[in-house]
Amino acid sequence: MPSITPFLWFTGQAEEAANFYVSVFKNSKITDVSRYSEAGPGPAGSVMTMEFELDGQPFMAMNAPTSDPYVRDDDFSQGKIALFVSCETSAELDELWDKLSDGGQKLPCGWVADRYGFAWNIVPQGLREVIGGDDEERSQRAMRAMLQMRKLDIDELRRVYNA
Repeated sequence: MPSITPFLWFTGQAEEAANFYVSVFKNSKITDVSRYSEAGPGPAGSVMTMEFELDGQPFMAMNAPTSDPYVRDDDFSQGKIALFVSCETSAELDELWDKLSDGGQKLPCGWVADRYGFAWNIVPQGLREVIGGDDEERSQRAMRAMLQMRKLDIDELRRVYNA
């Protein structure tokens, strides 16, 4: 079976972004860097691609030349790609929420747009059980509560679910 690696396009910030993401997630590392040569199309010696792992998940980032018709700085949107992170603990969720939103934007329902324009859904483990549980009335209460939150609080959602 082929492997699938998320591929993130940039116009000059691939190295900075990869280093930032690696600093945010534990068990992460840069695995390879390739640079443009004199043949181009980017400036010779500048980063072409960065391969990295976030907690074991491989990613690739590329600095596409600004002449590339498929990539523009203003072309990123949460609708094109979003990265989902399920957190085991509230402390882990808080840390990722704070780091990824630094220089970015905190959005409703556990979403963060980072400083590079990528969307991350930072959610606590157990969310699916409260908003998609067997008891429709309780799940709807939890869903209404979640829709009022920015950073998700699983303890509060469980409290509302069980009320």
